[in-house]
Amino acid sequence: MWKLTLAALAVSLVAGQAVAEDREGYYYPPITSEEVFARTMMDVPPADREARVRFVINATRTLVKASGAPRYVIFEKGGQAQHMIILALDDEVFGTLYRARAVLAQLTARIRGSEFFEKTGLMSEATWFDMAKLLGFEDVVVSDGRNWAHRVVLQ
Repeated sequence: MWKLTLAALAVSLVAGQAVAEDREGYYYPPITSEEVFARTMMDVPPADREARVRFVINATRTLVKASGAPRYVIFEKGGQAQHMIILALDDEVFGTLYRARAVLAQLTARIRGSEFFEKTGLMSEATWFDMAKLLGFEDVVVSDGRNWAHRVVLQ
């Protein structure tokens, strides 16, 4: 009986490791650059998995309504939906990391107009990364979906 339990534990550990590793190389190419975003605008407990999933759903709806067929997608991965991934769907939109940063700046402009940032008085300071951090995301990966991926670790 204990051998069966030990075998089940080993399989679950390997499966957990595979889930953690299959984001890179599965959803996007290997990470080619990384940075750390370490700022705390508000001291609030992070949101739960459901809030992160709901945020991504709403962001996707906004993208589809604004431009028809989106040129990039935003989705979450991880057991607690703690990893945000923003992936280009064509070769132009994230042709370089600089273009990806421009899209992040555009996303920042969209969230600054949200009721939350207006009410908290952070409208002129908050960034996309601040919102992601408040929601409890651990990192944001931006990728062209072909050659490069850039990870921003949220601390």
